[in-house]
Amino acid sequence: MVKVLVVASSERDAGEALGAFSSAGDAVVLAYGKAAAQADAIAEYGVKVYKLDSDVMDVVFAALKKLYDDEKPSIVAGVSTKNNRDIMSRLAGLYDLPMTTEAYDVEVGEDYVRYKRGALSARAIATEKAPLPAIVLLAPRKTKPAEKKGGGSVEELKVEAEPTVKVVGRQEKVKGGVNLEEAEIIVSVGRGFKKKEDLKLAFELAELLGAQIGCSRPIAADLKWLSEDHWVGLSGKKVAPKLYIAIGISGAPQHIAGITDSKIIVAINKDKSAQIFKHADYGVVADLYQFLPVLIKKLKERMGKA
Repeated sequence: MVKVLVVASSERDAGEALGAFSSAGDAVVLAYGKAAAQADAIAEYGVKVYKLDSDVMDVVFAALKKLYDDEKPSIVAGVSTKNNRDIMSRLAGLYDLPMTTEAYDVEVGEDYVRYKRGALSARAIATEKAPLPAIVLLAPRKTKPAEKKGGGSVEELKVEAEPTVKVVGRQEKVKGGVNLEEAEIIVSVGRGFKKKEDLKLAFELAELLGAQIGCSRPIAADLKWLSEDHWVGLSGKKVAPKLYIAIGISGAPQHIAGITDSKIIVAINKDKSAQIFKHADYGVVADLYQFLPVLIKKLKERMGKA
């Protein structure tokens, strides 16, 4: 029987990892950060939860190493987050384990794990196979969480670690109040907008549709018109809304990699040769400054808000 060690920083991430490996056999969970406070809820999946009241990566890695040595799992799993990639890569290097990220459709055999993942900036799908033991990090929000069945338990985990980085203070990161991974509709903006003030057109459209605002890399990383939690793409958020509206976005591969799981993609761009149209279900070749006011007006009329 294949044993799985799940590493999670939230209840939802724990549920997705347990769902992906529900047929593997026994599973235990290392719950750190926010997940530590949700340990009782995670135990409802019918697993033993090791609760670690720390989110310092050196301490979390020490806990992971201890559990790996004690539990001797065949698979170490989790959702592909920045912190998980940090600690998992350390474990992979220490024990010479194969490691993959952004995996989904996982199949576990007696001595292997097979999975799919995006390749060539998510323009292709690769099916890969790794020998056990292995580390598998899952693509967020592509796996249905396991069903809760009760009967689990929680044990507090204490470890000692000498941090390589000393924390001298904490300051909350300024966020835009968005959660793109959960959004059903996203209105995303790109370099087609000439001024930051012009983004109000997109915000008005988003408000009418009940949508979240996303953006391409230049808007967040270069121009700083929006905070990084709006950034969609290979280096930003990977999203899977029912409707994704790309306004003034050219369609670079790095951006496309973040929206491939969208159900419907609508592109608005005045350049009929823009790459975004190759990936869109519907395309509008128009100047956004002329098209958006008309679209907003029509929506208001239909909603009785004119």
